[in-house]
Amino acid sequence: MDQLDEKELIIQAKNGKDIAFTKLFQLNHSFLYQYLLKLTFNADLTEDLVQETMLKAYINLQQFQGNAKFSTWLISIASRLFIDYQRQKIRENRKMQEAGEEALRKMKWEMSLHGHEWSDYLELFAKLEPDFKMPILLRHYYGYTYSEVAKILKIKEGTVKSRVHNGLKKIRKEWD
Repeated sequence: MDQLDEKELIIQAKNGKDIAFTKLFQLNHSFLYQYLLKLTFNADLTEDLVQETMLKAYINLQQFQGNAKFSTWLISIASRLFIDYQRQKIRENRKMQEAGEEALRKMKWEMSLHGHEWSDYLELFAKLEPDFKMPILLRHYYGYTYSEVAKILKIKEGTVKSRVHNGLKKIRKEWD
Protein backbone atom coordinates (compact mmCIF):
# COMPACT_ATOMS: atom_id res chain seq x y z
CA MET A 1 0.00 0.00 0.00
CA ASP A 2 1.37 3.39 -0.84
CA GLN A 3 1.37 6.51 1.31
CA LEU A 4 -1.60 8.10 -0.49
CA ASP A 5 -3.88 5.10 0.07
CA GLU A 6 -2.93 5.03 3.75
CA LYS A 7 -3.63 8.76 4.15
CA GLU A 8 -7.02 8.34 2.49
CA LEU A 9 -7.91 5.48 4.85
CA ILE A 10 -6.82 7.59 7.83
CA ILE A 11 -8.99 10.51 6.70
CA GLN A 12 -11.96 8.19 6.25
CA ALA A 13 -11.36 6.57 9.64
CA LYS A 14 -11.12 9.99 11.30
CA ASN A 15 -14.46 10.85 9.70
CA GLY A 16 -16.04 7.88 11.45
CA LYS A 17 -15.83 5.18 8.80
CA ASP A 18 -15.05 2.07 10.80
CA ILE A 19 -14.43 0.04 7.66
CA ALA A 20 -11.45 2.28 6.90
CA PHE A 21 -10.01 1.73 10.38
CA THR A 22 -10.60 -2.01 9.99
CA LYS A 23 -8.60 -1.91 6.76
CA LEU A 24 -5.77 -0.01 8.55
CA PHE A 25 -5.86 -2.63 11.29
CA GLN A 26 -5.65 -5.47 8.78
CA LEU A 27 -2.79 -3.84 6.90
CA ASN A 28 -0.74 -3.29 10.06
CA HIS A 29 -1.68 -6.30 12.16
CA SER A 30 1.09 -8.62 10.99
CA PHE A 31 3.81 -5.96 11.30
CA LEU A 32 2.64 -4.96 14.79
CA TYR A 33 2.27 -8.58 15.89
CA GLN A 34 5.80 -9.48 14.77
CA TYR A 35 7.25 -6.42 16.52
CA LEU A 36 5.53 -7.22 19.82
CA LEU A 37 6.31 -10.92 19.59
CA LYS A 38 10.00 -10.08 19.37
CA LEU A 39 9.65 -7.92 22.49
CA THR A 40 7.59 -10.31 24.60
CA PHE A 41 8.47 -13.81 23.35
CA ASN A 42 4.93 -14.66 24.48
CA ALA A 43 2.16 -15.20 21.92
CA ASP A 44 -0.72 -14.62 24.37
CA LEU A 45 0.76 -11.41 25.72
CA THR A 46 1.54 -10.28 22.17
CA GLU A 47 -2.05 -10.79 21.09
CA ASP A 48 -3.30 -8.84 24.13
CA LEU A 49 -0.92 -5.98 23.42
CA VAL A 50 -1.88 -5.88 19.73
CA GLN A 51 -5.56 -5.64 20.67
CA GLU A 52 -4.87 -2.98 23.28
CA THR A 53 -2.72 -1.02 20.81
CA MET A 54 -5.42 -1.04 18.17
CA LEU A 55 -8.05 -0.03 20.74
CA LYS A 56 -5.90 2.92 21.85
CA ALA A 57 -5.29 3.85 18.24
CA TYR A 58 -9.01 3.74 17.51
CA ILE A 59 -9.87 5.86 20.55
CA ASN A 60 -7.09 8.38 19.89
CA LEU A 61 -7.22 8.41 16.11
CA GLN A 62 -8.04 12.13 16.02
CA GLN A 63 -4.66 12.80 17.65
CA PHE A 64 -2.76 11.14 14.81
CA GLN A 65 -1.19 14.03 12.91
CA GLY A 66 0.20 12.13 9.95
CA ASN A 67 3.80 13.30 10.39
CA ALA A 68 4.92 9.68 10.20
CA LYS A 69 3.53 6.44 8.85
CA PHE A 70 0.53 4.98 10.62
CA SER A 71 2.59 1.88 11.46
CA THR A 72 5.17 4.09 13.20
CA TRP A 73 2.42 5.61 15.33
CA LEU A 74 1.15 2.12 16.20
CA ILE A 75 4.67 1.01 17.15
CA SER A 76 5.00 3.97 19.51
CA ILE A 77 1.69 3.10 21.18
CA ALA A 78 2.65 -0.59 21.41
CA SER A 79 6.07 0.28 22.85
CA ARG A 80 4.53 2.40 25.59
CA LEU A 81 2.03 -0.34 26.40
CA PHE A 82 4.85 -2.87 26.64
CA ILE A 83 6.84 -0.57 28.94
CA ASP A 84 3.74 -0.11 31.12
CA TYR A 85 3.28 -3.89 31.23
CA GLN A 86 6.92 -4.37 32.30
CA ARG A 87 6.56 -1.75 35.05
CA GLN A 88 3.37 -3.38 36.29
CA LYS A 89 5.09 -6.77 36.34
CA ILE A 90 7.98 -5.32 38.38
CA ARG A 91 5.52 -3.77 40.87
CA GLU A 92 3.65 -7.07 41.20
CA ASN A 93 6.90 -9.00 41.75
CA ARG A 94 7.97 -6.50 44.40
CA LYS A 95 4.61 -6.85 46.18
CA MET A 96 4.87 -10.64 46.06
CA GLN A 97 8.40 -10.51 47.47
CA GLU A 98 7.32 -8.16 50.26
CA ALA A 99 4.35 -10.42 51.08
CA GLY A 100 6.68 -13.44 51.19
CA GLU A 101 9.10 -11.63 53.50
CA GLU A 102 6.22 -10.59 55.77
CA ALA A 103 4.93 -14.18 55.90
CA LEU A 104 8.43 -15.39 56.77
CA ARG A 105 8.70 -12.86 59.61
CA LYS A 106 5.32 -14.00 60.94
CA MET A 107 6.38 -17.64 60.78
CA LYS A 108 9.57 -16.90 62.70
CA TRP A 109 7.57 -15.02 65.32
CA GLU A 110 5.00 -17.82 65.64
CA MET A 111 7.71 -20.45 65.99
CA SER A 112 9.52 -18.46 68.68
CA LEU A 113 6.23 -18.00 70.57
CA HIS A 114 5.75 -21.77 70.64
CA GLY A 115 9.31 -22.45 71.72
CA HIS A 116 10.55 -23.72 68.37
CA GLU A 117 13.90 -22.73 66.98
CA TRP A 118 14.27 -21.10 63.59
CA SER A 119 17.48 -22.54 62.22
CA ASP A 120 19.72 -21.32 59.44
CA TYR A 121 18.68 -24.40 57.45
CA LEU A 122 15.06 -23.39 57.74
CA GLU A 123 15.99 -19.88 56.59
CA LEU A 124 17.69 -21.27 53.48
CA PHE A 125 14.82 -23.67 52.84
CA ALA A 126 12.32 -20.79 53.03
CA LYS A 127 14.21 -18.96 50.27
CA LEU A 128 13.91 -21.85 47.79
CA GLU A 129 11.49 -21.62 44.89
CA PRO A 130 8.24 -23.57 45.41
CA ASP A 131 9.22 -26.04 42.67
CA PHE A 132 12.09 -27.18 44.90
CA LYS A 133 10.42 -26.72 48.29
CA MET A 134 7.41 -28.95 47.69
CA PRO A 135 9.29 -32.13 46.68
CA ILE A 136 11.85 -31.71 49.48
CA LEU A 137 9.15 -31.14 52.08
CA LEU A 138 7.06 -34.08 50.91
CA ARG A 139 10.04 -36.40 50.62
CA HIS A 140 12.17 -35.54 53.64
CA TYR A 141 9.70 -34.11 56.15
CA TYR A 142 6.56 -36.11 55.44
CA GLY A 143 8.38 -39.24 54.28
CA TYR A 144 6.65 -39.85 50.97
CA THR A 145 8.49 -41.93 48.40
CA TYR A 146 9.68 -40.34 45.19
CA SER A 147 6.89 -42.05 43.22
CA GLU A 148 4.26 -40.84 45.72
CA VAL A 149 5.58 -37.29 45.49
CA ALA A 150 5.46 -37.55 41.70
CA LYS A 151 1.80 -38.59 41.85
CA ILE A 152 0.92 -35.83 44.33
CA LEU A 153 2.60 -33.10 42.26
CA LYS A 154 1.63 -34.68 38.92
CA ILE A 155 5.18 -34.65 37.60
CA LYS A 156 7.60 -37.39 36.60
CA GLU A 157 9.52 -39.28 39.27
CA GLY A 158 12.82 -38.26 37.66
CA THR A 159 11.77 -34.62 37.94
CA VAL A 160 11.03 -35.09 41.64
CA LYS A 161 14.46 -36.64 42.20
CA SER A 162 16.25 -33.87 40.35
CA ARG A 163 14.33 -31.13 42.19
CA VAL A 164 15.05 -32.69 45.57
CA HIS A 165 18.71 -33.12 44.64
CA ASN A 166 19.09 -29.62 43.18
CA GLY A 167 17.14 -27.97 46.01
CA LEU A 168 19.30 -29.60 48.66
CA LYS A 169 22.37 -28.72 46.61
CA LYS A 170 21.32 -25.05 46.65
CA ILE A 171 20.86 -25.15 50.42
CA ARG A 172 24.28 -26.78 50.91
CA LYS A 173 25.92 -24.25 48.61
CA GLU A 174 24.43 -21.33 50.55
CA TRP A 175 25.35 -22.97 53.85
CA ASP A 176 28.98 -23.25 52.82
